[in-house]
Amino acid sequence: MTAIHITDIESAINYWRAREPSPDGVVLPDSQRMLAEVYALMVYRHEVDVDHQALAPDAFAAWMEWYRSTPDTPCIAICSTSQGDAVCKGCGRSFEEVQKWTEMDAPQKRATWHRITSEGTGWRFNKYAERAAENSNPAPGRPKRD
Repeated sequence: MTAIHITDIESAINYWRAREPSPDGVVLPDSQRMLAEVYALMVYRHEVDVDHQALAPDAFAAWMEWYRSTPDTPCIAICSTSQGDAVCKGCGRSFEEVQKWTEMDAPQKRATWHRITSEGTGWRFNKYAERAAENSNPAPGRPKRD
């Protein structure tokens, strides 16, 4: 089973809210309504993910439209798996995930994105954040970087 995380369902709903606002603030356009029904059932059942095959075709199509608006790959062009690391220091994906990325379907890619984002070990998530923090609050006597 390839699952879609609840945060991705919520992001897709917000994507559609921005694209197709409710005409009266009450009635939801179809794309939002279908995803909102999935979201509501997940909340009611205390589920954090849903099998993508369990989604109605129109709900999955709405999710896929949101998915196409997201970055395809977490790669930051610093791939340590090519140097023999089991997990890439740049993005946090495993060697197998890096190798099979182009063969993965959208739910598999989003599951990988969710995992590496929540782990936050790749430089994509920490090294550049650390540099930004250093630049905004440099150590005493240390100049800001440009």
